[in-house]
Amino acid sequence: MGLDECINEDFSGVISVTQNGKNVYRKAFGYADLPNKVSNEIDTKFATASAGKVFVAIAILQLIEQRQLSFDSCIGDILNFDLKNIDPQITIRQLLNHTSGIPDYFDESVMEDYDELWIDYPNYKIRTSSDIIPLFIDKPMMYPTGDRFQYNNTGFVVLGLIVEAITGSSFDVYLNEHVFIPCGMLNTGYYELDRLPAQCANGYVYDDSMQEFYTNIYSVDVKGTGAGGAFTTVIDVEKFWASLMKGQLISKAMLKEMLTPQVKEECYGYGIWLDKKEGGTFDYHFEGCDPGISFYSSYDKQQDLLITLVSNFGCNVWKVFRDIKDLIKR
Repeated sequence: MGLDECINEDFSGVISVTQNGKNVYRKAFGYADLPNKVSNEIDTKFATASAGKVFVAIAILQLIEQRQLSFDSCIGDILNFDLKNIDPQITIRQLLNHTSGIPDYFDESVMEDYDELWIDYPNYKIRTSSDIIPLFIDKPMMYPTGDRFQYNNTGFVVLGLIVEAITGSSFDVYLNEHVFIPCGMLNTGYYELDRLPAQCANGYVYDDSMQEFYTNIYSVDVKGTGAGGAFTTVIDVEKFWASLMKGQLISKAMLKEMLTPQVKEECYGYGIWLDKKEGGTFDYHFEGCDPGISFYSSYDKQQDLLITLVSNFGCNVWKVFRDIKDLIKR
């Protein structure tokens, strides 16, 4: 059985597998532009939804290493807008590890579809991180600060705002200068859906009632925020992992802390998911899912195995990943 047999016929996107520094599988499927039958290519840029949280985490960790911030810095001392009922004592650490309790504008424990957000607040208004503040600022705290781990999108929007407050640059400009360019990720960025550059894949959602696909331009933020929304290629993702693991973005000491469990469930570090294995070691991954978007990238340090999958049809990249991993283990 080859890797091709792990992939459904209707898969749309790109899959890349690299082991011991050598690419062993890299293939594009489906269409970037469905009506015009423009094929996805290896260097096609795909939206990645929440996967962008890892980039924001790196920016924050860089600022901590520069002593412009600390893990114990409080949001009330940094942000210059009225927090209303949000606890000003929430710390950078609690935002990074999803224990802040800050009200989540998209609470995935109670909301199923991201496009529910835009019923009363048009998605085309979201062109900067601050544009999303109205979606959470009047909500109560979800739980007392530091009480528990609960994945939270607002927390990383706020981290993006903190990058902006500390550096004076928009968070995406900072990421480009201090994360993407240093990694050689020249095909990665935060783009507006109505101004996409060349070689970007449209995201498609299936309409069961009409039995046809439609684009996700009214389903997601028109431009990404600290919570996610970067466009990238599988090749750029591989460059990111290489630079990260070599200690070229943050120090080896900070990297070790980032990849160490920061919650009692041992499932999350700082901006990255941890998958515990037998013997107490971990694989690391970051992922994203929105209407018309699915992304998964996992690194197994022990096997030096990197698997990245991205889809613009919201395909089940998680199942494909498991099937590929199981096949490689045999």
